[in-house]
Amino acid sequence: MNKLFNYIAVCCISLGLTLVSCNDDFLQQDPIQDLAEGSFLKNEGDLPYYLNQLYNRYISGHQSGWAYDRLMPFYDVQGSPIIYGDLFSDNMVKSGGASGRLNESYRVPSSGTNEGWKWDNLRLVNYFLRNYRQAEGSVNDPSELDKWAAEAYFFKAWDYYQKVLIFGDVPWYTYDLNIDSPELYAPRTKREEVMDSVLWCINYAVEHIQDKGANPIGRINRDMANFLKARICLFEGTFRKYHTELGLQSTANKYLQECATACEAIMATGRYQLYSTGTDPYWKLFTFKQDPVTDGNKEAILARTYDGQKQGHATQRYYEQNNGGASGRYSKGATRSFVDEYLCEDGRPIYVGGIEGNYTTNPLFKGYDGLWTELENRDPRLRQTIARPGEYVTISSVGSGIMDRSKYGIIYPAIAYNYTTAPGTTVTGYWFIKHWMCDKEDYDATTNGRQTAIVFRYGEVLLMLAEAKTELGSITNEDLDRTINVLRKRAGFDFTKYPNSKLTKENVPADPRLDKIYAEKLDYPVRLPLP
Repeated sequence: MNKLFNYIAVCCISLGLTLVSCNDDFLQQDPIQDLAEGSFLKNEGDLPYYLNQLYNRYISGHQSGWAYDRLMPFYDVQGSPIIYGDLFSDNMVKSGGASGRLNESYRVPSSGTNEGWKWDNLRLVNYFLRNYRQAEGSVNDPSELDKWAAEAYFFKAWDYYQKVLIFGDVPWYTYDLNIDSPELYAPRTKREEVMDSVLWCINYAVEHIQDKGANPIGRINRDMANFLKARICLFEGTFRKYHTELGLQSTANKYLQECATACEAIMATGRYQLYSTGTDPYWKLFTFKQDPVTDGNKEAILARTYDGQKQGHATQRYYEQNNGGASGRYSKGATRSFVDEYLCEDGRPIYVGGIEGNYTTNPLFKGYDGLWTELENRDPRLRQTIARPGEYVTISSVGSGIMDRSKYGIIYPAIAYNYTTAPGTTVTGYWFIKHWMCDKEDYDATTNGRQTAIVFRYGEVLLMLAEAKTELGSITNEDLDRTINVLRKRAGFDFTKYPNSKLTKENVPADPRLDKIYAEKLDYPVRLPLP
């Protein structure tokens, strides 16, 4: 199991990089930053030990233990932010009401720890960057320490990226501050300066980080740094392009190109591939219990693993209970708009022409009759994400570990909008089964579950490259074949039966329903013709 994601015993810890001996004085020093002042970070072996504390802080995965904390940037979400992050999109709603981002009641907060105005993690990073050069006397060449600074800059870029997502302009802090530091009262730094500094940080990480091949559960490596760079740059490039009120359109392409470059660098390593083993590989991808290497999952670039002993979580129990379980937890469900946006298996949307009230319906779309026929003839990923009665969780007794229709029959999702203690409820009638394992051992494990959390995955690299190159106006059919079409093939699209399900620049289908939504909700065009 990955040592970095286990709680680190202060005494006698070895990460293959340093061995810290036991003594009473050392055990009294807590936290690690207190150790560092004047007496720590003097040897290279101290540096990774100090940095270890940042891994659990930033790579939350499915959290740990009862796993019910609220984490930035989505403070309303309790439980795994990977699973429940969609509650802040139009893909999912929960009991008690939709996200303020959907009903337009959300206002960007001006402060608040719960909202993400939290600086203790960044202070740890800045402290390290101010002090790590004290270890130069322990190495032959000062540049040998650059790889440890690169890890710190990786986390600094990640921290500021999350803050800018929420607040826009935030103060840029180069050094760790104290309670009497005048910089605490400084105004926010302009977005352009903050994000240019973030780009510098992540570029430093890419250039100087250790690169020892693919190891999704090891120390931060170059592929992870390039992934984070791509995600940051795609966000910032498109934000600058479409938010013309910022006056930063002229710099948008710089970020989009940086995104494409980072994605190409990951793909060029040849280390990763989409997980395609067995039936329903897309569903299986999110249900691994062991580390990705053991499970033969080469799609994971960064993952947090759990051994079920020192590190575990209650994700599977919450998954069922959050469909209407213990008091205070939310029932959830996929929205109809989410289901509508999936393509049919011919690569076209459910409506292929016309206007609202008189749409031309795709012949493959069976419509809504109350029996989940809308899930038929669609992108195969839809039925690996939403439970059709008679599939996955809807034919198993909770926690039984067995999916047996003859034994349990078909369990239909019960609809309940408010909090309820009845299991198996959903707000909308669409019950998510992505991330769900019908696994009695993990369900019974309570806080010792072992489900792996894939934080960065190769499939997103392909999507980011396709989007960045489309926005740049440089995408080719070859690019589509190695990105979108590879993903569709893994999902189960049949290019022989439906040749147009293989996307090309020449066969981008019309989508009048989605175009209408964009026209009503946004003040800028989003749907672009492929160049």
